[in-house]
Amino acid sequence: MSTSDNSAPTGPRTFDALVTEAEAAPTEGWDFSWFEGRATEARPSWGYARAMGERLGRVSASLDVQTGGGEVLASAPALPPVAAATEGWPPNAAKATALLHPRGAVVVAVPEDAPLPFADGAFDLVTSRHPVTPQFDEIARVLRPGGTYFAQHVGPASVFELTEYFLGEQPEDVRSARDPEAERAAAEAAGLEVVSLRAERLRMEFFDIGAVVHFLRKVVWIVPGFTVDAYREPLRALHERILRDGPFVAHSTRHLIDARKR
Repeated sequence: MSTSDNSAPTGPRTFDALVTEAEAAPTEGWDFSWFEGRATEARPSWGYARAMGERLGRVSASLDVQTGGGEVLASAPALPPVAAATEGWPPNAAKATALLHPRGAVVVAVPEDAPLPFADGAFDLVTSRHPVTPQFDEIARVLRPGGTYFAQHVGPASVFELTEYFLGEQPEDVRSARDPEAERAAAEAAGLEVVSLRAERLRMEFFDIGAVVHFLRKVVWIVPGFTVDAYREPLRALHERILRDGPFVAHSTRHLIDARKR
């Protein structure tokens, strides 16, 4: 999402026009440039992509898990001699292949919940930005002793202002899923030593209903099964609310995990 433009687009547009435009926008990959001027999200202070790039420059073999369209990995100044990535959604896998193959990285299409198709101890570094569910047992298995898992995860109750607007108040077990301390425990149980764990809550603003629709189509776990037809009336009400009161404000949660294989 945009991080620089904090003003809404000039002039009101109709609900139908905004929704039609958002439904037509492609959703593959993790390029959020479509939101420029239409939504903003504060970025974590640690600068994951930059830090990941620095680490990639110091290893000989790396794996990026659930790479999306490969945009974050491709932003690294240099990749190691052996670089691989996995992705489970075919449109993203195709996009990542086109982006990363010229950089010398192989992309393997593998379901998110499947075992990683690599040998034990194959990598010095495993990275991931926003994995659906981190498979710590598999991550530990493919890391060599002393290797590192360095990743930015989505935290608990992320963007729940939107989730609960459409779905109502969520039970505590849903709100507390993705808790960083629970993930620390899971990582350590898999044989990883968590060297550092940092968490932040970050402000988001949606300036029009088209931005909301595109976000929910792209980030599918916020409102599972979202379609415009299923939620047209609450979308219309939210459109009117934004016109009346200004941007819809939500908060994302993120945590940075730096773990070493014992």
